[in-house]
Amino acid sequence: MILLYFIRFLFFVTATAFLFVGLTETARTPQDINVFAMGLVLAVVVIIIEWLTPKKSLSALAAIFFGLLIGMSISWALSRVIQMVNIIYFELEEKTLNMAIWLVGTCIVYLCISIVLRTKDDFRTIIPYIEFSRQTKGLRPLVLDTSVIIDGRIADIAETKLFDAPLIVPRFVLNELQLVADSGDKIKRNRGRRGLDILKKLQNSPGIEVKIDDTPPPGLDADTEVDQKLIAFAKNCDGRLVTNDFNLNKVASLRSVDVININDLANALKTVTLPGETMRVKIIRPGEEATQGVGYLEDGTMVVVENAHNRIGQTINFVVTSALQTSAGRMIFGKHENGSTTELQTAGTGNRNNYRRPHSR
Repeated sequence: MILLYFIRFLFFVTATAFLFVGLTETARTPQDINVFAMGLVLAVVVIIIEWLTPKKSLSALAAIFFGLLIGMSISWALSRVIQMVNIIYFELEEKTLNMAIWLVGTCIVYLCISIVLRTKDDFRTIIPYIEFSRQTKGLRPLVLDTSVIIDGRIADIAETKLFDAPLIVPRFVLNELQLVADSGDKIKRNRGRRGLDILKKLQNSPGIEVKIDDTPPPGLDADTEVDQKLIAFAKNCDGRLVTNDFNLNKVASLRSVDVININDLANALKTVTLPGETMRVKIIRPGEEATQGVGYLEDGTMVVVENAHNRIGQTINFVVTSALQTSAGRMIFGKHENGSTTELQTAGTGNRNNYRRPHSR
């Protein structure tokens, strides 16, 4: 931002210097002084217009330039046709003819720019060389979803330097986090504030590159839901979408967007359990069936044990019968046989229930 102010100041000083040099080389007539004053006013107007112009995406600016180029080419060719038609039929005066040519040319340029802006995403299929989508050099960036920021595990994973690519947070994701943090519901408000804290932690980490990207998703309105914006944004920047939203994962895969699911990554890092192995777990509540007890391992994995309904509050041994592993989480099923193994009575405290349920929108 400071560099931009410096460039504006440098432009104004340079323009003023050129005007002063030009004024000293002339006869300094009233006409020369008027030209000098108009030049200063023009320089100030250019700076004001640049300052007040909102930020536009590079693809929109490229589309405007391309439309202007096409419009000027068509206008030049059409002006010759108008001159020929005028000689044969109308015989208009030169000033009237020039006015008509300028009016037609302005309309043609306007139409070309508006058409290219609305159809810029189709040009890559018509003209392969014309590509309005942004291309990212080097490693493909990781686009963070709202759910994965609130979840918080992305900060711990990023600090292990598992990800070499930069982390990108779109502006609309940050806006959604702020809306959740300002919610009247206490639970949502706490989740939103946790997400903002996690994002601040990522930005303060020296080994993690985090960027807040203001580029709007191409071809979508501002009122489009965040999931659709994320998919369009990830495709536009050729990035990979990082989420733990099961439904978003499926939709993004159908749209040919690479997805990194934090739940899949966490499941892949968990210890593989085979049927017949013996494990220990603290039973904390009864299960859905009358004979079941439910506990959690230290990594948050949910365990359902048969014949453990009367062992609530105790740490028991059980034999693994099966395991279910999906993108939504992992569950281990086991069976406890009374008297077959040593049981340890706990005294009120045990493993913390840190099971993270998948975030749903």
